[in-house]
Amino acid sequence: MTPSIEQLPGMVAGLPLDKQRIFSRIFSVDVVTGVLRPPQKMLPWIEHQFGSVGKVAKQSVARVTNLITLEQSLFNPLRSLRPQNFVGSGTGGMPGKQGDHDPFAKPLELTTENPFGRVQGKYCVTAGNVASCELYHCVIIFKNADPLDFGCNEVADYIDTGWRWMQLAHDYDPAARYGLFLWNCNNRAGASISHGHAQVVLGRGSHYAKIEHLRKAASEYGTRYGSGYFDDLFDLHQALCLGFSAGDAKVMACLTPLKPNEVMILAGSLSDSLKAAVYRVLACFRDRLNVTSFNLGIVSPPLDYVPGWEGFPFVARMLDRGGAGNMSSDISAMELWGANVISSDPFETEAALRAAFKAG
Repeated sequence: MTPSIEQLPGMVAGLPLDKQRIFSRIFSVDVVTGVLRPPQKMLPWIEHQFGSVGKVAKQSVARVTNLITLEQSLFNPLRSLRPQNFVGSGTGGMPGKQGDHDPFAKPLELTTENPFGRVQGKYCVTAGNVASCELYHCVIIFKNADPLDFGCNEVADYIDTGWRWMQLAHDYDPAARYGLFLWNCNNRAGASISHGHAQVVLGRGSHYAKIEHLRKAASEYGTRYGSGYFDDLFDLHQALCLGFSAGDAKVMACLTPLKPNEVMILAGSLSDSLKAAVYRVLACFRDRLNVTSFNLGIVSPPLDYVPGWEGFPFVARMLDRGGAGNMSSDISAMELWGANVISSDPFETEAALRAAFKAG
């Protein structure tokens, strides 16, 4: 039989001791089992979509990290069976059409919940992710199905609900303290369901590898230069007319974007200023830059004290994934193995942001 990724720890344990030592100095691997509680009405659909209820109720997630490069992958083969309800693609950058089956239309009947329950927001409700990529992984289902129809109050509620869920998960499992808020808007950005939704993941052991890499790089910078990396990063962007303050939030059009129109926001806490700035950037994307598909990620320090994380801010990053109806991919071999190839100018992005923030 072909081995599976969740068998990796046992395979490593079967290696000669010298090979085990080499593996342990280059890689770490952790396999966890997430638990979901599907409602009774959802069971027939799960059987049809995934083959069995048991596969969804208890599912393994393997996290493999290269300790040298901090490259990291999260594996759950069940995700290949995720439902897809985009049944066509529009034209002119519009999203694809939503299929008839919308599991988010009745979330209390048609979605799972985490073992510690759901969190209800004013404009959203949480559900367990039916194909998790982490031990604790929730979906924040918007009451408004249109992912591009949002205001400041809605965005703030989505974020607040995500952090309430994160704290609930941490109370349930204090070892889970490393969280990330995610919003993949439309199919082009990675959404498999057209109904508006965001996600939150919460893990154990260490933060996600790219975030840990950022923390270590910022720490090494401070040790070497005696100055705060994030402070210097913003000051430089501000000096170049690529950044400005909005309350206690610091907004930057990134000099090294991953994708077009990438914006970074820094704040010392999950403040009202941060949430309002996130909304204004996303509204600028939608209303001024004609963005119909975007990614948003908000990183927080650990939920309780962990040495080495002192002074690490809340970091929000969002970027443009192109028209939701665009059939060509925005990822190429150059992005995968070389460097990011960007079609936008950060100075034009900053000009649109500044106008949007002045307009209120």
